[in-house]
Amino acid sequence: MHVAVGSTNPVKVEAVERTLERYDPSVESVAVDSGVPEQPWSIEETVTGAENRARASLTETDADYGIGLEGGVARLEGVPGLSLIMWAAVTDGRRTERGAGPTLRLPDEVADRLENGAELGPVMDDLLGTDGVAESQGAAGALTEGLTDRTRALSEAVACAFGPFRSGYYD
Repeated sequence: MHVAVGSTNPVKVEAVERTLERYDPSVESVAVDSGVPEQPWSIEETVTGAENRARASLTETDADYGIGLEGGVARLEGVPGLSLIMWAAVTDGRRTERGAGPTLRLPDEVADRLENGAELGPVMDDLLGTDGVAESQGAAGALTEGLTDRTRALSEAVACAFGPFRSGYYD
């Protein structure tokens, strides 16, 4: 199986490789535009970014599946604060499936900076005194003290979006 990931971020590529390991996939990384702001601010924007990445990666390759991953933030009804969200989309060119990863409330200090126009990765780097947290443990890893990390969280989204293509329970 040949899959194209609509990103050159090593964490996103690793999330796909880990999740689909049992299928022994050939995984190709493709630089594509998400078509949404660098910091998506809703479920809709985050899902749209994942869908755009999935479609573009499939179009630019001869892969069997295109996979898009997008992280964003959103205010969720009934949940206090601003939440980190992660979504994946998978397409085979005929249909597209979507799946979400874990959701995590962001600290108020981080939420305030995002609401003032900052992006999550640089805010987390500043908070942690690091560089490139989005390409390593991510906010999810830092904010859970390693109980999860960005790769694992994105892997769950990939599993939920890719699973319907393999399970035999969907059209």
